[in-house]
Amino acid sequence: MAIRITADREQPSAAIEISLEKPLPEYDLEQVEQATPREIDAVLVSQGFRDLVDDARGVLMELLADPPALKDGSHLTDLGISCMAHFELTQLTGAICPGGEGVYRPGLWLVLRDPKAPQNQNLSEGEMNHLRAIVEQFVKRLGLS
Repeated sequence: MAIRITADREQPSAAIEISLEKPLPEYDLEQVEQATPREIDAVLVSQGFRDLVDDARGVLMELLADPPALKDGSHLTDLGISCMAHFELTQLTGAICPGGEGVYRPGLWLVLRDPKAPQNQNLSEGEMNHLRAIVEQFVKRLGLS
């Protein structure tokens, strides 16, 4: 599973690209490797991929409402005294992901943002750890790994 998380510069947001590297028969996505980006376009408009995006939105909204515990065992709870990020989904769409050696794969493109953070501020390391925990659980719950 190829996951790329890129914090936006001088913004309290990050872009996440998740490349689908295995077939997902439950979404009728059997052929995830294609030779050209145009062939991936056909996958991205298929009913199976649209169903995946719908399911992805539901799973992500649950995870944003109730974030998973971090690897150190702590749970992310805000009692009004922390600077915990409260991520919101600003974009969820399909992506064409280069896989190397002339191979392209469909993927998911997410943008998560902390609406309470100042607009000209990068995400902190703690916020990035929070985001990584959400993405790990997201991938696991959708069966993408």
